[in-house]
Amino acid sequence: MKWYQSDVDIVEQKLQVTTKRGLSEKQVEKRRKQFGPNTLESEKKTSKWLIFLKQFQDFMVLVLLAATLIAGLLGEYVDAIAIMVIVLVNGFLGFFQEQKAENSLAKLKEMSAPVANVMRDGRWEKVPSSEVVVGDVVRVKSGDRIPADIRITKSNGLETEESALTGESLPVAKHASAITRDALDPQDQVNMGFMGTLATRGSGVGIVVATGMDTVMGQIASLMVNTKKTTTPLEHKLAELGKILIVIALLLTALVVVVGVYQGHPIYNMFLAGVSLAVAAIPEGLPAIVTVALSLGVQRMIRKKALVRKLSAVETLGCASVICSDKTGTMTENQMTVKEVFINGKNLYVTGDGYDVQGNYFLNDKKLDPDYPNLESMLLYGAICNNAALQVKQGKYLVDGDPTDGALLVAARKIGISPQRHENFKIVKEFPFDSDRKRMSMVVEDENNLRFLITKGAPDVLLPRSTFFLDENGRKMLRTEDKDKIDDAINGMAQKALRTIAVAMRPISKDTELNAAILERDLTFIGLCGLMDPPRKEVKAAITECRQAGIKTVMITGDHVKTARAIAQNLDLLPEDGLVLDGQQLNQMSVSELEEIIDQVYVFARVTPEHKLKIVKAFQEKGHIVAMTGDGVNDAPAIKASDIGISMGRSGTDVTKEASSLVLMDDNFATIKAAINEGRNIYENIRKFIRYLLASNVGEILVMLFAMVLALPLPLVPVQILWVNLVTDGLPAMALGLDQPEEDVMRRGPRNPREGVFARGLGFKIISRGIIIGVVTIIAFMLTYQGNPDNLVYGQTIAFTTLVMAQLIHVFDCRSENSVFARNPFENMYLVLAVISSLLLLLVVIYWEPLQPIFHTTFLGVRDWMLILVLSSLPTVLFGFTKK
Repeated sequence: MKWYQSDVDIVEQKLQVTTKRGLSEKQVEKRRKQFGPNTLESEKKTSKWLIFLKQFQDFMVLVLLAATLIAGLLGEYVDAIAIMVIVLVNGFLGFFQEQKAENSLAKLKEMSAPVANVMRDGRWEKVPSSEVVVGDVVRVKSGDRIPADIRITKSNGLETEESALTGESLPVAKHASAITRDALDPQDQVNMGFMGTLATRGSGVGIVVATGMDTVMGQIASLMVNTKKTTTPLEHKLAELGKILIVIALLLTALVVVVGVYQGHPIYNMFLAGVSLAVAAIPEGLPAIVTVALSLGVQRMIRKKALVRKLSAVETLGCASVICSDKTGTMTENQMTVKEVFINGKNLYVTGDGYDVQGNYFLNDKKLDPDYPNLESMLLYGAICNNAALQVKQGKYLVDGDPTDGALLVAARKIGISPQRHENFKIVKEFPFDSDRKRMSMVVEDENNLRFLITKGAPDVLLPRSTFFLDENGRKMLRTEDKDKIDDAINGMAQKALRTIAVAMRPISKDTELNAAILERDLTFIGLCGLMDPPRKEVKAAITECRQAGIKTVMITGDHVKTARAIAQNLDLLPEDGLVLDGQQLNQMSVSELEEIIDQVYVFARVTPEHKLKIVKAFQEKGHIVAMTGDGVNDAPAIKASDIGISMGRSGTDVTKEASSLVLMDDNFATIKAAINEGRNIYENIRKFIRYLLASNVGEILVMLFAMVLALPLPLVPVQILWVNLVTDGLPAMALGLDQPEEDVMRRGPRNPREGVFARGLGFKIISRGIIIGVVTIIAFMLTYQGNPDNLVYGQTIAFTTLVMAQLIHVFDCRSENSVFARNPFENMYLVLAVISSLLLLLVVIYWEPLQPIFHTTFLGVRDWMLILVLSSLPTVLFGFTKK
């Protein structure tokens, strides 16, 4: 069936739905089973078997397996089996780490998938786009992606961008009328909306006629989901680091093998020891641990209402030096309430908070009657020129739609204007609000078939377009002194941190062309509403904490300059010498001129989304790492240009979310601060386990190298080296990735984005601790072996245990940039449990007789343990009091 040729009522009949009620839950369930999910087929996932086998494709592991085979052929069955078991366990650990990371990323992808606004059982509700079914009534507005193929039933200036289908980037204007022509291509079906295309202007309603692979997008096999795995800058840096470490480890290992053979050790023993040492020295688990640490950190961010869409943002968060934040809804509650009305040249005061419809109007402490001149007309017009709806859930009033529209509905209800009253007006044409026009207009007809235009919007936009105004005696010519009085009212409300909305109207004839440029002039100015949007309680403290962290907070708003200044001062955001710029001033400045004063600017008022791009570029030219918030489709360029694009999870459009790297699920500024805190901590945790793993590996290599140089027997056998690599290195390193942030993490300045992995003394810490770990281990071996040269296993057990204990004690030193004594070790119980687990496994291989011949260990006494504990504590004690 060609849906574009059918009238709306025919579409409703065919799909058994009405646009006024939508589908029932029973119909939805039935159709979901019939048509399946509303998703496109994507590339097949790699099988778990292949992921598991991939753990053994590393060159050094393959060499080790070959060495194991040789050991078996030479009759060294115990060593061969032990090494094979350790390699398998290591493979399983790598597999589970990779699975955990993949599952976490899949969950993130699912959470950041687009949502659709559908009507079901007469109520509008948001559902994941994948749950949309054929027959669903869908509402779209500027910035939304259309979730499925829809037959448009209502268009309010709706335009869509369909380049994903047609290659044409020019928007297509949509209407709801049937098209009689046959065999039309999708780009000519202007009463249809197609899955994956973007609404760029206006709003509309449609009925879903195809989902998933039945859509036009599905038929041309376009994949909406990019399945290519991207690496973060940090992962790329660590991959490069891994290559360097492999070369260094292979050279050192080759040196150990050559020296060992030269000193008379059997070639086979040295070859196996060399390979084991190379495997231990190369931190092949590092990329997996980094991915797991990033994904676990991202899960913690989700619990704090911050959804990371791009893992690279986690690293960049720690570098942020400026947060450019929208005011409405991010710094404020986004629960607008009309607190003051200016009408007939007088100020009225309104009681009641939030969206509760209980409240009254007062003039000079006197309660007003509903028939106060022009008040009812003004509030009725505000309720008509409106796309919001009031709903009651669990006894509380909630707004479905824009909060400003909701506040005007509540204001109308407070004087007894029922929803039925404004529903009596027929809407002929809507000119939607957008950030450039700063107004919204509707052409309506009343019950007497009289037609007129209602306009609401920014007072500084409506007042110049007004020729008349209303007072108690009717319509009058708007004179200069009247405009001055209105300006005084606007300034007075702004100084009280009230946002101002003006309402105007114009009677028109039925033959007047329905063109905004023609209609929105010669208006009759009726009055002003002053709306209060209270600041969020937690924002003031969050701004202070950001300041202590070296991060500047900048407020961006479309409000009047005085309103913006009052709110910024209330939030302690604007210092005494801080500048406030408005949109007109920005228009007169170039980016370079703005750059000169940008560090003194804390508030941008009366700005459009287009100004945001200029602001981002000026800050970036000044060397700042910029986080920029936004919710509208016009915010997307600035969000994309910023270093950290942040979109609103509740009020944000799909386009803005796709352009962003971070989504605020609660639209709250304090969540940005929490995300920066978490981002800094994740990066520091990654540095911690790099420090731990590499220092441990340096220690292991040096133990063998020292032994060769001193012409000593091997202090560690291959199976012991592999055991240390698996148990002592792996578990504590993973636990370090779960460490809580240090107390001063938000009192440090932002990290330089060009900072290397080994910056801030990390390289020195790795080498110095690694050397001391190697030295104390070889000392322990020398003391025991030289005192008992006939019992090499005893000396090797002491060396093995000293190395393990030195690493397990050293791991607590890695938790702090300052000192091992700066933090309570029990803050990270995961680490405590990991160390206890490693210790128990160590005791098992030392004291369980069946494992002693496999791991070349023997019983140790109390004196042995005293020696081990003293020596293994030295690396941490020697450096534990210093920052270096």
